[in-house]
Amino acid sequence: MTDKIIDNSAPLPTTIGEWLRAPVPTSPFQARTQQLWLKWWRLRSNASALFGLCVILAILAVAIFAPLLATHDIFEQNLAQRLMRPSAIHWLGTDELGRDIYSRLLFGARITLYIACLTAIIVAPIGLLIGTSAGYIGGWVDIVLMRIVDIFLAFPSLILALAFVAALGPGIQNAIIAISLASWPPIARLARAETLTIRKSDYISAIRLQGASPLRIILGHIVPMCMSSVVVRVTLNMAAIILTAAGLGFLGLGAQPPSPEWGTMLSSGREFMLTNWWIAAIPGCAILLTSLAFNLLGDGLRDVLDPRNG
Repeated sequence: MTDKIIDNSAPLPTTIGEWLRAPVPTSPFQARTQQLWLKWWRLRSNASALFGLCVILAILAVAIFAPLLATHDIFEQNLAQRLMRPSAIHWLGTDELGRDIYSRLLFGARITLYIACLTAIIVAPIGLLIGTSAGYIGGWVDIVLMRIVDIFLAFPSLILALAFVAALGPGIQNAIIAISLASWPPIARLARAETLTIRKSDYISAIRLQGASPLRIILGHIVPMCMSSVVVRVTLNMAAIILTAAGLGFLGLGAQPPSPEWGTMLSSGREFMLTNWWIAAIPGCAILLTSLAFNLLGDGLRDVLDPRNG
């Protein structure tokens, strides 16, 4: 009689672990769960991607619980305490109007994530639909759509967003529209490249022979195959979206004062850089950290979702 060897390092109970590591799944649900579990372990093994994910989750938690974590009213002005250094009363100091920078930074995370997430929700379906349609239909549709994409890509995204927001007017909603209009072309080009490869596969030909319409083929079969690449691209684009939103706020074309948006806070503190550096440095570091976190997570997702990695 041999003793059963128990792997104490396994993160899950033995029965669940064996179910996840079964060589032959017994149901589609088990197969999908095994794939997700494998991808999660690959992501966990990537230290930089895991760091980025933890930072993003921390910023998300800060944004959600900002009213509980804030120590002062973000709009309360106290000129007697203006330009104070970080202290026990004001953890990150005060700005030129005596407002608490720490509290404003917490609420600024809400605005930044709101702009970034809403922009991503807008640009991903638009770019995916345009790219897959151009790649599958081809012909003059492909030529027209890709020339439009080329026109958009000819301009830097910040310059293009500036042009759109200048026409629409300042404000958060107009900034989201402007950033969305400047951010969808790279996703469309990526989706088109994926579609050009997928449409030549045998199973797409079989579906076409069964009488499926082009719309059904695009939405039901090609779009799901392009999702992993688009998710990675959107995650990497989040950093550019955050920087563009901060740039618009810095120039006075995004969120308007007294909104605690990080770009606006950076703009208000730039004239005090030599004497009261923390007013601009703190929101600048927040922008840097958030952008870096999305870049690290995007790189990790690219490695995990790459089909060449099994």
